[in-house]
Amino acid sequence: MSTWYVAVDGKSVGPLSTAQLAAAIASGRYSGSTLVWRDGFADWQPASEVPELNNPAAATGNPPPVSGQQAHEIDYEIFGHEMQFVEIELDPEESVVAEAGAMMYMTDGITMDTIFGDGSQSSQSGGFFDKMLGAGKRLISGEGLFITMFTHTGMGKGKAAFAAPYPGKIIPLDLKKYDGRIICQKDAFLCAAKGVSIGVAFQKKIGAALFGGEGFIMQQLDGDGLTFVHAGGTIVEKELAAGEVLRVDTGCLVALTRTVHYDIEYVGNVKSAIFGGESFFFATLQGPGHVWLQSLPFSRLAGRVYQAAPQTGGQTVGEGSVIGGIASMFER
Repeated sequence: MSTWYVAVDGKSVGPLSTAQLAAAIASGRYSGSTLVWRDGFADWQPASEVPELNNPAAATGNPPPVSGQQAHEIDYEIFGHEMQFVEIELDPEESVVAEAGAMMYMTDGITMDTIFGDGSQSSQSGGFFDKMLGAGKRLISGEGLFITMFTHTGMGKGKAAFAAPYPGKIIPLDLKKYDGRIICQKDAFLCAAKGVSIGVAFQKKIGAALFGGEGFIMQQLDGDGLTFVHAGGTIVEKELAAGEVLRVDTGCLVALTRTVHYDIEYVGNVKSAIFGGESFFFATLQGPGHVWLQSLPFSRLAGRVYQAAPQTGGQTVGEGSVIGGIASMFER
């Protein structure tokens, strides 16, 4: 594979691979008049006069990309245990999209841009209607009209990290392994490779819509790239065989593949629902397919915090001593 250098402001920049340099030229970062050099050249040459940079598929021996949506290929590493964050490694001109406020840090050479829509290639390359459609999908699913895109415009490798909003786990999902689609709870999405479409999934049955815990709308992630979702507590994965049924608390459902049938089942025992502390309804998942469950839904965590808050009459239990209790009287 050829190693390239670029002349910028009288300085040599590199090394770059053929694919990296061709992508930088195609994006407009370098022009056809930019001087380039590789081993075997007697002197620097304008990029427009180098055939392999204008036909990168022939130079690398790879076939041209197939038509349709193609997500960027990214590498990642997940850090932490209870409070995790994911670090995305980007090559030049690669991008990752994330929810607003999820970014933890980014290295030099990463540029941040707020875009209108869901960040997929179709919504960005299409007309105004396509962009409005992508933004509308996000708005319906409870998210904002805008999403943040992080692009590596420097040389070598760049990194951007995104943190989970509350204790739990980050789940990496390669959509190619799941027939190009994952359906998840509407606030689970954290970040994804550029090219992944973030849409909505409507429940077909009114029972699931009204009593499913997630409402009528769930998020639908489409594409062929990596996406990362977040859930609370410990994550449990279940592979359901054809016809196999799993009943779960509606709030504990995180994500499922498109082949899983999702419905709502009435408990049928009012006494158990009232005095047992459980819901009147369970989510019924019927295989075949893969499902992801969480042990601590955020609504359950928020409810416990709210109950313990002094402003709502909550009291600290088992904390401190008698003196500590007396001291807390003066705090109020």
